Amino acid sequence: VICHPKYKESKRIAIFLSMPDEVQTEEIIKDIFKQGKECFIPRYKPQSNHMDMLKLSSAEDISSLALTSWNILQPSDDDNTREEALDGGGLDLIFMPGLGFDKKGNRLGRGKGYYDTYLERCMKHPSGKPYTIALAFREQICESVPVTENDIPVNEILYEDC
Repeated sequence: VICHPKYKESKRIAIFLSMPDEVQTEEIIKDIFKQGKECFIPRYKPQSNHMDMLKLSSAEDISSLALTSWNILQPSDDDNTREEALDGGGLDLIFMPGLGFDKKGNRLGRGKGYYDTYLERCMKHPSGKPYTIALAFREQICESVPVTENDIPVNEILYEDC
């Protein structure tokens, strides 16, 4: 990941805080800060498909985050001090999780449409749609995954031996 040309050229990067069954992102987050890039993480709004990408101040900042009922660390709902990426300069790159992917870039998420809805908001931002890279295990690559007209394909899927 850290040798990827899109990663190297990106200044504003959104990345998920991984759950135990996902590609682990902790070392990537540390590298984002080591390289002097800006790091944004998701804050999901329950009972909706709304998600914001909020700025982290450091890799250590993660330890101050609240654990949600989904067992995900994220800034608390009353944390209004963090920059939302689209209120500023937008994003250059988004690393995305998923349950399954096909080689056409289709992604099967967890069913709420958070990332697709967020990407639609990105397209309305002056900086436009960021490049999207899904982080996957080889076992998550399928022949095809079901999609709807609201699903936005990822630009690239990175997995072992891809």
